[in-house]
Amino acid sequence: MESHQQTVAIIGAGIAGLTCARELAAGGFDVTLFDKGRLPGGRTATRRVDPGCEFDHGAQYFTARDSRFQKVTADWMRRGVVAEWHGRIVRLEDGVVSETTPLPRYVGTPGMSAMAADLAAGLHVHSGIQVVRVNRDAAGWKVTTATQEIHGPFHTLVVTLPSPQTAVLLEDHPFAALAAAIPMTPCWAIMVAFDSKIELPWDGAFVHSSPLSWVARNSSKPGRNRPLDAWVLHASADWSMAHLEQSPEEAAPQLLAAFEDIVGRLLPSSHFLQAHRWRYSLGSDPAERKTLVDRENRLIVCGDWLSGGRVEGAFLSGIDAACRMVNL
Repeated sequence: MESHQQTVAIIGAGIAGLTCARELAAGGFDVTLFDKGRLPGGRTATRRVDPGCEFDHGAQYFTARDSRFQKVTADWMRRGVVAEWHGRIVRLEDGVVSETTPLPRYVGTPGMSAMAADLAAGLHVHSGIQVVRVNRDAAGWKVTTATQEIHGPFHTLVVTLPSPQTAVLLEDHPFAALAAAIPMTPCWAIMVAFDSKIELPWDGAFVHSSPLSWVARNSSKPGRNRPLDAWVLHASADWSMAHLEQSPEEAAPQLLAAFEDIVGRLLPSSHFLQAHRWRYSLGSDPAERKTLVDRENRLIVCGDWLSGGRVEGAFLSGIDAACRMVNL
C-alpha cells in the first residue's frame, strides 16, 4: 500500500507525538492525534490565569545538542517561536550560591506551549479526548475513548504516553511490561505571582537540600513582559512522591514556605497561588532505545522516557518513530 494511503493514530500530542505526526504528514500519511489535554503540548505547558499572570509550569526550558534538533531550533528562532533565555541560572545548597555550567537555554515565546502550537499547525488533533482502550483486528487498530466513541480502523498505532500510562493502555502486549519497568517520578509545580518584585541576583536555581528542586522567575524569560513577579517552583521527586495525594491547596503553602527558606527573607504578598501535580514528570530508559517497534502488529511506542528525557529527547524519539514507520 502506498504511503499516502496509510492511516495512523497517534495517542498523545506532546512533543514526541507532534514531531512524529509532522514528519509523517509531510510524507503523505493520513495522521490523527488524540490527546486528553485541552491543548496539545503535554509538559511543554503554559498556564495563563489573567492578562498579567502566566506560568511555564511544566518544562522550564530546553537545550539543543543533536544537529537535527539544532536545525529545528534555529528555524523556531528565526520565526520567533522560541528565544534564548539569558537569565542567570545558579545552584543553591544550604544558603550557598554557586554557578552552573553556561549553555544556551531556549524557551518558547510567549510561553513554552509555543513549540507545540507550531508543530500542531495543520495537523488533525482531537484535544480533550482520553483514550481508554486500543485493539487490533483484521481491519486494523481501533481507538476507544472515555465516552465510548470508537475511531478507526487505522493501519498503524503510535503510543506516546508516559511509560505508566503506556503500560495500562497496551495491557497484555509485551511492550506493556517494558513500559511498566521504567518508572516516572511525580512533580508538584507551584505557580505564584507576587505583588512586588523579589530582589535576587539570579533568575533560576537548581535547589539542593530542600523540598524544592528548581525555582525560576518566569517573568524573566523573553516575551513575558508582565507587571507581576511570576515564579514557578518545582518540588523534588522525593517530596512530590511523599505528598503525592495531597490536595493542591495543601501542597502550595508548604512549598511556598520552602521557597521563603531558600531566599532567606519574608516573601511579598501573593497575587496568585496555585499548585499543579504532574503525576508523571521524569523517567528515562537506561538503554535509550528511542522507540519500541512491533512490525507484525504495526505498533510503535515513543516518548521522551525512551530517549533520555527532556524536550530534545521527545523530539528525537518522535523523529525515530516516523523513520521506523516509513520502513514498516
